[in-house]
Amino acid sequence: MKVLVVDDSKAMRMIVARTLKQAGISNLTTVEASNGLEALTVIADHKPHAVLCDWNMPEMKGIDLLKKLRADGNEILFGFVTSESSPEVRKEAEDAGAAFFIVKPFTPNAFEAALTPVLAH
Repeated sequence: MKVLVVDDSKAMRMIVARTLKQAGISNLTTVEASNGLEALTVIADHKPHAVLCDWNMPEMKGIDLLKKLRADGNEILFGFVTSESSPEVRKEAEDAGAAFFIVKPFTPNAFEAALTPVLAH
């Protein structure tokens, strides 16, 4: 399974990738992007199965990336890994088509709980 990790922090991208492995996601390959604009290119070039994206980033925010993908007809599995956790942010993510929402700081169990139901489909 190929997963795109989108975060403007290189350290956070590494932590997310490591946590995915710790959560037991099998046959995992990760690719990275540092913002939403870069993510659009990576999605086109690498065709990942899923996107784990931060909310606040320069160039293009995560929610704008999700809305752009959906407007273009791309139904890729998309979820947020973010410190934003207000009910308004969660509702906006859900309304835009996010499949899951993981709040920082997170644990491997949080990834497993969020991803197992959506990966089973």
